[in-house]
Amino acid sequence: MSPTPTSTPTSTPTPPANQLSTHGLDLRYGDKVVVGGLDVTLPGGAVTAIVGPNACGKSTLLRGLTRLLAPAGGSVALDGADIHRMSARALARRMGLLPQQPVTPDAITVEALVRLGRYPHQSFLSPWSEADQAAVDEALERTGTKELRDRSVDRLSGGQRQRAWIALALAQDTELLLLDEPTTFLDLRHQLDVLDLVADLHTEADRTVVMVLHDLGQAARYADHLVVLKDGRLAAAGAPADILDADLVKDVFDVDCRVIPDPETGTPLVVPKGRTARRATGDPAVPA
Repeated sequence: MSPTPTSTPTSTPTPPANQLSTHGLDLRYGDKVVVGGLDVTLPGGAVTAIVGPNACGKSTLLRGLTRLLAPAGGSVALDGADIHRMSARALARRMGLLPQQPVTPDAITVEALVRLGRYPHQSFLSPWSEADQAAVDEALERTGTKELRDRSVDRLSGGQRQRAWIALALAQDTELLLLDEPTTFLDLRHQLDVLDLVADLHTEADRTVVMVLHDLGQAARYADHLVVLKDGRLAAAGAPADILDADLVKDVFDVDCRVIPDPETGTPLVVPKGRTARRATGDPAVPA
């Protein structure tokens, strides 16, 4: 008599490290629903760009992902654990945030600003240590702000100031960085400098990055994964080459375009149709 076969017990797969996910997430300001019923996964070990038209909920979603805005419904999980069940200090040791247009304390030097990133690691029983200073020095080195450490932040250029704030986030020594429009108000050279820095942090320092961007070409060039929002809901998510096409751009941004390979990188490049072609299709943004 042959033995009765035994079934192998199944186990729930462990999410990748630094994976953020939302489940039925509702975010509101007062009675206004800005993000509604959102189910999305932001992969760990990748650079994710959140894109979409103005007022679609990009920055609001980032606030929800970092617990700056409490959900009206649903949940946010980090590696499968509800972030609202974590202590503030424990969460700050897992993720660093660069908010949109951060407010710089008066007359603070670059190094003093970056030292603030060590706050989650401090307590009354653990004063400033060699490890804390080493983390600050490494953050200054990685962001190219070492020579600026004694300069007042309010005397820096826009690109230098943005690097100083990224250094603060790095000094937290987290594996997950969230950046809200890190290229806003920067000229093209400084935009590329900041995005190159983000790419280096991902490839060389193994950081998982989530950032809100406006420029679709930059998002496609620098991100492994796109999350596209429209009116607070998910329009598409996936690798740029898999999801970014003319139909998606028309549906989400109401722009007629061609999507072609970027001649430098081969990633998708959005080229809006000319004024004459858009007028011929009845584009209301083009006067007759």
